[in-house]
Amino acid sequence: MASDSGSQPIPSNKRASVASALASSFRASSPLAQESLARDLAALSDDDEHVNYNAIQDDDNDYDDDESIPGPTLYRRPSGIAFGTIRPALGPGGLLDEPPVLTSVEIERSRDAERSLLRDNHILPPKHHRDPPKGGVAGFVSRLYKKMFSTKVPLPRGDEEAPRIIINAGETSPLLGDRRSFAGDEHLNEQWEAAVAAGQIKTTWQREAKTIAVYSRSLVVTFFLQYSLNVVSIFAVARLGTIELGAVSLASMTATITYNAPVQGLCTCLDTLCSQAFGSGRKELVGLQLQRMVYFLMLFFIPVAVVWLNAESILGAMIEKESAAFAATYLRILLLGAPAYACFEAGKRFVQAQGLFHATTYVLLIAAPVNALLNWLFVWHLGWGFKGAPLAVALTQNMLPLLLFLYVWRVAGSESWGGFRWAALKNWGPMIRLALPGMIMVVAEWFAFEILTLASGRIGVTTLAAQSILVTVTSTTFQLPFPISVAGSTRVANLIGAKLVDAARTSAKVTAYSGLIVGFFNFTLLTTFRYKIPLLFTQDPDVIEKVASVLPICAFMQVFDGLAAVSHGLLRGIGRQEFGGYANLAAYYIVALPISFGLGFGLNWGLPGLWTGVTIGLGLVALVEQLFIWSSDWHRAAREAEHRNAAA
Repeated sequence: MASDSGSQPIPSNKRASVASALASSFRASSPLAQESLARDLAALSDDDEHVNYNAIQDDDNDYDDDESIPGPTLYRRPSGIAFGTIRPALGPGGLLDEPPVLTSVEIERSRDAERSLLRDNHILPPKHHRDPPKGGVAGFVSRLYKKMFSTKVPLPRGDEEAPRIIINAGETSPLLGDRRSFAGDEHLNEQWEAAVAAGQIKTTWQREAKTIAVYSRSLVVTFFLQYSLNVVSIFAVARLGTIELGAVSLASMTATITYNAPVQGLCTCLDTLCSQAFGSGRKELVGLQLQRMVYFLMLFFIPVAVVWLNAESILGAMIEKESAAFAATYLRILLLGAPAYACFEAGKRFVQAQGLFHATTYVLLIAAPVNALLNWLFVWHLGWGFKGAPLAVALTQNMLPLLLFLYVWRVAGSESWGGFRWAALKNWGPMIRLALPGMIMVVAEWFAFEILTLASGRIGVTTLAAQSILVTVTSTTFQLPFPISVAGSTRVANLIGAKLVDAARTSAKVTAYSGLIVGFFNFTLLTTFRYKIPLLFTQDPDVIEKVASVLPICAFMQVFDGLAAVSHGLLRGIGRQEFGGYANLAAYYIVALPISFGLGFGLNWGLPGLWTGVTIGLGLVALVEQLFIWSSDWHRAAREAEHRNAAA
């Protein structure tokens, strides 16, 4: 599939509604990225006239000798948003808005995916010859296994399972040739395009379940590893006391809403800019975009540092003084790692634009155990107490960009660096215009949970400590459905882009059921161990009782949380993620928070009331988004994807 390096402006008379125009302001649009790229190319062309740009581009995508062969349509590139977040965070753009440039490895994977689907549809012969099942018990087991796990599309009854070959398909050639002859798959593109045009490409729930599982497994590891950097510090200080337990949660949430979430939102623009730069043939422009973002984030860090240094007086005006003092101490120490956190978030986009998605996983496989060791060492072994936890987190955050730098330097990705350039101090306009909508969408969703944490702090120290445990538990369980959401988004977007609408709907159904299954699993887990889970954090009987009383509500919320998470992904997959953003904002601020405050403070339900409102809000989100997804015109989504690719 060609990279989407541009999109045509939509005339005002063609716009469906004012809402669609408003929604477009929340998406990372190609014209801004092209504007930035054009300026960079103009500024750097005088210095690098000797570079053969076409040769660079050809080398990067040198998979087929025939340059006329179109690029693959089934590629895997997970969405770059929300690595390490503990709640859902919607980025401004989606996979269909900016199809990324493919590396040679990704092209090869796409070819394999196309071959696999062709085999499943009996257009190519099986990869491995299998003898027909025998009779008896062995034959019954074999048939049962095939029915449950085979990814093959069932043939009509009585139809022999032989390859259907499509070679050199054109306007006058038959779409389906002799099914008993096979001449190899050297004409894969012709076979694929003809099969798609003939409506011959189908999929099965077994195929999609396998694909979603494969896509999800590495994401689950990555999300859990990065999330562990925060949750380990909560475990480390939890047994120091009730005040410390509540304060570390308050400090972590405050750090997230004032800095971490804005940084993640701002960096979403690099998903567009770095991919555009990588596809221009000037790989060093990827490093230039990275430098710009890092400099911009360092400027953003200055006012955040001022707020964190004065956090005690700010938080003290809203919650109990002693908890505010502990939280402020945590934030002041955490300042030592904040710049490195920004560098790592920007660096992730730098490697992802080059298709190096395992780079951050390798980094976290080293950093996460070190972080746990440092927390134990500082908090307990050296006896530094509460101050040891943020110090361990800060040191780990400084380690992350250093490890990522070593990976780029010694393993892969260094060709896109290009060295430090003065040009990084110019041409910030397009970057900022792309970055701000991303920050708004991410922060707006996070802010609702910060409000609940602050509200629980006003009830009392014990309630704040219980809130800390509940947020940690529900955020941990969320690390299961969210990777499925990202995997489902990727798969559905790929199938939509390949004009396989029926297959995309099948994949979406599998994703939705997977979210529900995970949600019920989490429900069972929290319900069964409602009195055991608090013991992992504290021995305080009052805190344990509060947590145990609210966990059934949180358990019920898991079903909605799982379905809502995968719904976000499916909306991104069909290019309707702006609806998810608006649905979340409306559900949290118009429904969930008013109900939470009404029940929690108006009816004096306390912490159970606060979580009841959130549960109702998430249930509404899941219901509304599912109704929207299945009532949407998926064929229109495929046509829009095709138009974007044609505009490229």
